[in-house]
Amino acid sequence: MTNDKEKDTHRAVNPGDIISDQPQTNEEKSQQLAVDSPDITGDHIVVPAYVMVEEPDGEEKALHHVRDADEISDVIRQARVDEDGNRIW
Repeated sequence: MTNDKEKDTHRAVNPGDIISDQPQTNEEKSQQLAVDSPDITGDHIVVPAYVMVEEPDGEEKALHHVRDADEISDVIRQARVDEDGNRIW
């Protein structure tokens, strides 16, 4: 049985692109997948629905791959690599 929200969602949307109305922990979000299927080349593609980032205060934050794409891009731009190849945030 589907709810009204599912009926209103465009069928071409990946299930992982839909943001749940139900509260979820960061642990639950970190396990949610946007895509988990083979692509046209036969390679199996797995894309997480949320990117987990650490805030400056040490708190972990879940950024949704669609809704928070700009913020994810900002986090990636902040990443740096030292001379030993270690990533520095």
